[in-house]
Amino acid sequence: MRAIYSIVRAGHRLVCVVAILGLATAAIHAAEFSAATPSPIAELRAEIARHDELYHRKAAPVISDAEYDGLKRRLRSLETQFPAAAAIAGSALIGIGDDRTGLFATRHHRTRMLSLEKGHTEADLRAFHARLVRALGSGDISYVIEPKFDGFAVSVTYEKGVFVRAVTRGDGTEGDDITTNVRRIRGVPGTLRTVASDGTVNALPDVIELRGEIYVSWPDFARLNATREAAGEPPFATPRNLAAGTIRQTDPAVVEARELEIVFHGVGACVPGSALPRQHREFSVQVGRWGMRGVPEFRIARGADELWATVQAFGRAREGWPYPTDGLVIKLDDLAAQQELGATETAPRWALAYKFASPQAETTVLGITLQVGRTGVLTPVAELAPVEIGGVTVARASLHNRDEIAREDIRIGDTVRVERAGEIIPSIVGVNRARRPASAEPFEFPASCPSCGLPVECRSGEVAVRCGNFDCPAQVRRRIEHFVSEDGVGIVGLGPAAIDALVAAGRINDAADLYGLKREDFLRIVGAGPPEAGRLQAAIETSKTRELRRFIQGLGIPRVGAVAAREVARRHRSLAVLLAAAEGSDPADRVIATYLAEPRHRRIVERLIAAGVKPPPGDDGAGVLAGRVFVLTGTLPNLTRAQAMARIEAAGGIVAGGITRATSHVVVGVDPGVKLEQARALGVEVLDEAGFVRLLAGE
Repeated sequence: MRAIYSIVRAGHRLVCVVAILGLATAAIHAAEFSAATPSPIAELRAEIARHDELYHRKAAPVISDAEYDGLKRRLRSLETQFPAAAAIAGSALIGIGDDRTGLFATRHHRTRMLSLEKGHTEADLRAFHARLVRALGSGDISYVIEPKFDGFAVSVTYEKGVFVRAVTRGDGTEGDDITTNVRRIRGVPGTLRTVASDGTVNALPDVIELRGEIYVSWPDFARLNATREAAGEPPFATPRNLAAGTIRQTDPAVVEARELEIVFHGVGACVPGSALPRQHREFSVQVGRWGMRGVPEFRIARGADELWATVQAFGRAREGWPYPTDGLVIKLDDLAAQQELGATETAPRWALAYKFASPQAETTVLGITLQVGRTGVLTPVAELAPVEIGGVTVARASLHNRDEIAREDIRIGDTVRVERAGEIIPSIVGVNRARRPASAEPFEFPASCPSCGLPVECRSGEVAVRCGNFDCPAQVRRRIEHFVSEDGVGIVGLGPAAIDALVAAGRINDAADLYGLKREDFLRIVGAGPPEAGRLQAAIETSKTRELRRFIQGLGIPRVGAVAAREVARRHRSLAVLLAAAEGSDPADRVIATYLAEPRHRRIVERLIAAGVKPPPGDDGAGVLAGRVFVLTGTLPNLTRAQAMARIEAAGGIVAGGITRATSHVVVGVDPGVKLEQARALGVEVLDEAGFVRLLAGE
């Protein structure tokens, strides 16, 4: 037994559990467990509880879902083999987790909000079907198969059609009340429609708990991370982490700025029950009639063979989905049969989550480099021996922060398992310690900034290590790169190399310095030819009249993103008014007032005004596309996605990540994927790029 205990204590991931299982049959006897010495079962339960805390409360998981599910399966196996030892170890884990943070008031669910039983193989699916056949006494069973959105679970309650509250899953019985934040999500209407867009009269329940998933689409996730990386800030690890961390912010302006989305996939309590359809397949249609978004695509299967074939077909199609998924949810279609089957303590008996395995590969860590962002945060990046994962060559992966490196004990020279989360984002999910070279040593975070050489710091309550030197050359470069980017004032042609040269020469130190550059600076410092130098000078001059919201966003004010910048621009109308504005009740105004109270920040804005920067207020809500909702899909011939989004927003339109009945137009490029099919199915107008440009012109 001592060998088993030492293995458990030595590691905290699957390798220790595999070792336990290999020795368990021969070595574990209930009599050997005592209160004085924790058993492998007790330690494994404690390990799972730690991961529950990291996943549910902190939105910072350190192992993959597959590894976590493996821990739970192995725990169940040990508890089954050694029930006496399990009893000595104490109460078993319930298995739902608990996402309550203590930052919000709590509310009870009318109907418990459960988790789902997991399946990973064809055998799991067939066993699930066999259980339902035995319970219902019939083999003629229809299933609905839906994408399993990888986001943050929420229950949204409407009373007589009016939105009254939103509550997290919590411990299944009660959760955090996040109503204020959920009101900022565009897909949550204040009232349900009584008449659908097709003229159908809707029955509105007296009370209904709609169960949904808050998520960030892949395009929005990539856009937000690109903005953070351009600023030198650590990228979010996964869309799920981003969604979970955002929805529990105490500042609703942050929630609105990150443009979360929501999909509704089920029901808790409903009074009266007759307001619901008889089959689950009709639920998404009903949700759409109420003016919300149901699951965008689902399929029907009868029996085990058709179920497995449908799951395989879905697995092949999921690469084109614009939203993050980690599998499929299989549900009994008949709602009356669902009620008959009921639920266990942790999950309904009539549903199963089938989890896909993310593509992985092993490779070597060649080095660990540090990026310094515009806010001074040092982000470590693993430089990898290039490896192909799912058809894509991966050579780098973010390590997020100092604590992550220490927790995973990642060393230069290590062989690591790399996964493409959602088949897009590279992430290190494990270290093969059996292949660790003798020369590998723990990575030591530097005590000084790699750019300016001054000491780094770690502020109270933060995991980030940052350089506090505002004049650090790396921070200056990143701030200017952000200012000239598409998210800022959009100075075309002024790239990182030119900015590096100008900063190194001491010619620019902040955004206002850009407007003092001469043609000779580009010729002498940047090494541009006469035509290019002329174009750069013209681009800087043109940027003086970009929309006010772009200057506000380009300044990089903390917690002021695209949405908040637009609202601030509408209220204040000019940089001069913005400078004179007092701190108001709006969260974004308070943040900006604090920012401008810093003398050096205020001087930058004053110098911008002195340099002749006169940005117009921009969209006041009366543009040619005002109120219309657009979805972009595929690659447009002449416009980037960012350019198309900017034109829509400048004309008063709204860009959404998914198609609903509220969608006005879908703009389609090359390789549009499933969104084109969804648009046709819902009768949404489809435009190519030429049609989109004509619409912008008011034709």
